[in-house]
Amino acid sequence: MRIGILGNGAMATALGGAWRRAGHEVLVAGRDRHREAAAYGDVVLAALPADVAPEVVKGLGEALAGRTVLDCTNPIVPVEGEGLMLSTGGVTSVARRMAEAAPHAHVVKAFNLCHESVWTREELVYEGAPLAVPYCADDADAGARTAELITSMGCAPLACGGLARAAYLEATGAFAIGVWWSGGETRHVFPTPAEAVTA
Repeated sequence: MRIGILGNGAMATALGGAWRRAGHEVLVAGRDRHREAAAYGDVVLAALPADVAPEVVKGLGEALAGRTVLDCTNPIVPVEGEGLMLSTGGVTSVARRMAEAAPHAHVVKAFNLCHESVWTREELVYEGAPLAVPYCADDADAGARTAELITSMGCAPLACGGLARAAYLEATGAFAIGVWWSGGETRHVFPTPAEAVTA
């Protein structure tokens, strides 16, 4: 695939590198080249701060029309006495706001649950299983393209419904990042039923 990336920070660099290793053509672009990246391919990653992503894609609406736009943002803010909280209040999602800002694009929520360092690994396998990448999409073709991209990286696509459920992925991101910052391990929170000890 040809993939344009809006932004040139750590997440843009890490995912862009992972996609290049998987054989895709990638254009990573800073602010002055956003329009070029938006028009580059069938898939565009918005690796932008959550609070500006909807406005940026709104300004690129014509270039993004008909394209799959991946939203990897986490709209989290530290709140004194509460820890990390969603800046959206959990009643909507950045992905939904992006879809409303660029209604002719096909927004997909994906790639928001792993730290950028994960995407720098040559092999994305943990405890003998490929890394699962959850995603939410309203458009079936955009969902299929996202699943194909995830599979090409050696990961397992995990369809989680439409954009109405994207807020759940963002809330999961806020929870997981908060656990990591406190020194905990999220994998210890969710044992599989097969691993559960029965009396």
